Amino acid sequence: MNFVEENFEFDFGLRLRDESELKGPLAEQLRDFRDFGKATRILETRSSTFSGEALSVPTYVNEFWTAKQRAASSLHEISYRACFKPQLPRFFIQRLTEPGDIIYDPFMGRGTTIIEAGLLGRVPHGCDINPLSRFLTRPRLNPPTLRQVTERFREIALNDCDEMPEELLTFYHPDTLREICALKKYLLTRQAHAKLDSVDEWIWMVAINRLTGHSPGFFSVYTLPPNQAVSVKAQKKINENRGQKPPKRKVPDLILRKTRQLLSECDQTVRKTLAQVSASARLFTKHSAATPEISSETVALIVTSPPFLDVVDYATDNWLRCWFIGLDPSSVSLTVPGKLEDWQKAMMEIFRELFRVLRPGGHLAFEVGEVRGGKIKLEEAVLSCGVEAGLEPLLVLINDQKFTKTANCWGVDNNFKGTNTNRVVVFKRPSRVALSP
Repeated sequence: MNFVEENFEFDFGLRLRDESELKGPLAEQLRDFRDFGKATRILETRSSTFSGEALSVPTYVNEFWTAKQRAASSLHEISYRACFKPQLPRFFIQRLTEPGDIIYDPFMGRGTTIIEAGLLGRVPHGCDINPLSRFLTRPRLNPPTLRQVTERFREIALNDCDEMPEELLTFYHPDTLREICALKKYLLTRQAHAKLDSVDEWIWMVAINRLTGHSPGFFSVYTLPPNQAVSVKAQKKINENRGQKPPKRKVPDLILRKTRQLLSECDQTVRKTLAQVSASARLFTKHSAATPEISSETVALIVTSPPFLDVVDYATDNWLRCWFIGLDPSSVSLTVPGKLEDWQKAMMEIFRELFRVLRPGGHLAFEVGEVRGGKIKLEEAVLSCGVEAGLEPLLVLINDQKFTKTANCWGVDNNFKGTNTNRVVVFKRPSRVALSP
């Protein structure tokens, strides 16, 4: 009996109509793709393994997903730095898996792959060393109703706070800060007493996402977009330059407004699909090079995008969000190697683990960006890592979208520093290769 038969009774009628029409190997589908009126171009990507062996894989270029297609689910509308569009994991999930299959993202970020997998009736697994990732992802696999969130706020004493950090008055009106601190106290207390439930987790997620931003929909005065928080010193300069003072915002009102938006497409069909998989979903906060919690040869598809060649200052970017969840940001190390060789070395550890968890015949879709103005082709570096780990390189997919700016980079028209394309290296775990004891 297979995994699906043992653990799930899926309503296969929930599958999207276009999913049932997908036929043939992935390469054939890419070659014949015409959904947005353009023919696919087939190029070649060349690389070499660490041993010097030459590699050559076909590269398929088209507008495979686009703003012209339907918008993604409203559940995805959580801001996060450098995240890809939900259409990317959906493209591969629909073509390479069946309902009940395990989909894994070892760099889950805001949970785009995780949520999309759940919406498509697949079992989501995710891992990220950033503790905020789980806070932002897990609640959307088991969303409460707007009524539940409304009723929960009637139980929260928003005038009961133990702190009022003076420096945060640079961002918030005193009354708003008092409500934020009271909500923080309530959530941390519930967590400490193991009373945190799905409604609390949802409120926490939305509050994290509303802490700072550049519109009246956020708790703060005008500041940078919500992907990262500026320093108190920098915010003081913004306030001075704009002649602004933090306005009074009602924390429950803004959380309920964002909740209404996130749940706008969360009907009974969506809830039923998520309920079928959420209990089996597994999310980890750790380094993805070692995930013994995931059994060997169980994952059907991995869709992910790794950290690129930059040094991420986690404490600077996330100090305010970490304060709100009671975390010392200096305890989280997200430094990414700045040199390509060091990056490849770090990725090799992860590729070996991805090989272990992939089932024979399973696939890995590894999205990379154009790095440093197009001077580094990460897909070539990724090909070497995959081959060294035992994976079979199948192809490179380049989603080439048309915008107003144009350039010509590696045979792909209309690219500008990676903003207009996704570059995805697709591997397969060969069925003939046995797992080493």
